[in-house]
Amino acid sequence: MFVRMTDLKRLLNKINPFSSRHETSDNHNEEEFKLPNMASLVIMISMNLLLQVSFFIVVSSSNKYAEYLGGNATFSGIIIGIPTAFAGLSLIPLTKYDRGMYKMPLHVSCCFAILGHVAYALAYRANFLYLILIGRCLNGVAFSMFMYCKRYCTDPRIVGIRRRTTLASWLVIGQGIGMSLGPFLGGVLYNIGFSNSIFNGYTSLGWIMAGIYAGFWVLVTKHFEDIPQLPTIMELQSESNSNAPHIVSLEAEGSDTEGSPNCSSTPTTRPASESPVNESFRAQLSLITRSQWGVIACMCWFAMLCFFVLGSWEANLPVFGAAAANFHWSPFAAGNFIALGGITCFPFLLFNLLAARRTQDRKLLAFGTILGLTGLVIFLSILRTGKLNYGSLFACWWTVALGFNLATTVTLSLLSKQLPPEWNSRTSMAIQYSNYTGRVTGAIWGGSGVSVGMLNFVGLEIAMVGIGAVLFTTLWRDLKTKTG
Repeated sequence: MFVRMTDLKRLLNKINPFSSRHETSDNHNEEEFKLPNMASLVIMISMNLLLQVSFFIVVSSSNKYAEYLGGNATFSGIIIGIPTAFAGLSLIPLTKYDRGMYKMPLHVSCCFAILGHVAYALAYRANFLYLILIGRCLNGVAFSMFMYCKRYCTDPRIVGIRRRTTLASWLVIGQGIGMSLGPFLGGVLYNIGFSNSIFNGYTSLGWIMAGIYAGFWVLVTKHFEDIPQLPTIMELQSESNSNAPHIVSLEAEGSDTEGSPNCSSTPTTRPASESPVNESFRAQLSLITRSQWGVIACMCWFAMLCFFVLGSWEANLPVFGAAAANFHWSPFAAGNFIALGGITCFPFLLFNLLAARRTQDRKLLAFGTILGLTGLVIFLSILRTGKLNYGSLFACWWTVALGFNLATTVTLSLLSKQLPPEWNSRTSMAIQYSNYTGRVTGAIWGGSGVSVGMLNFVGLEIAMVGIGAVLFTTLWRDLKTKTG
């Protein structure tokens, strides 16, 4: 009988570990492929699209609007790029009070988007150049939501590791739509004319976008579900402090029972003055290797580079097209040209959505960068030979737009796969500040492109891509991550 019981226990010991491993494997797979609430995800992706349209809708007519109020092409570049500087500044207080959640930043973004577009529209009636700038600065606070959109799509609490590049691809699709729809709408609305001092070719885009944001704000209030709230640092401290005496008392009781009073003289608890969050951060920081720091630097560089090139071209095309002898573009023509590039990129961005599920992030980054660099080199050769026409310029713009849009897909998702989940907020901030830096400097550089010389304009961008290529090839092995 005893032998049979022993055999039965051995059999159970063999079965239980097997079933436990199977369940663990299933749970692990579900964790890797998890997605957030669908309504909330749609709201975040839609918000990203609206913000992209808001950013680009002024591109086609801002040069003329600034000139009408007494500005110049460089001031037009500042109008396009300055919001990102204020977005970066506004992230400091927002991240302090958001408690790792998303609903409060959504409300702030909708509010400031409305205020910014209204101020932009009122500048014509007030005949005050700097009211345009004030409006765009208010929009910049709204653009802080770009970081939260990226963070939401890579948040390990709600998104599995094999879904992050796919969701990032949806953000890039929104980026592509905004890049084409924004300038197109701006050019179309410019044709309204200027018979009305309130609603005209310069101001109509501000009023329309303010109305869209007001309606979207209602949807956010009704349908967005935030993720479960995280405990604050103070709560963690109070919890650890309340647990500390309990641990000591248990050890003291155990020592009395065992008759070893010397054991209680060595406390094993953490000092009450030391935060468990700070302790955890220092522990995580010490675990980051040199190669991981290199990957962080590489992704931040590419996040800045891609938006620098895209932002400079979007700001430069209306100015360059208006100045070129064989073009003489109006804001409507410039908007159509930029939009045509975005529309023709769109099918390839959709294909990227499917390819991201089975392609490594580093390969997507390499392909996008090489494609964008090809467009820059071709444009440089066209400028040198003087064989510039609509078709050749469009080919360059298309390859630049598609290549660097594809490259932006992986900058954050790759980091989120390599670093601990607790670092997602920090990596989101690092990537977004890099994006903002590229946006603001790129827009100013694009507005100044004609005055500094187009060869210098393109040459700087090629040199920056070269720096990225050195980083990329050096860290190629370290950039390998899971697909999806």
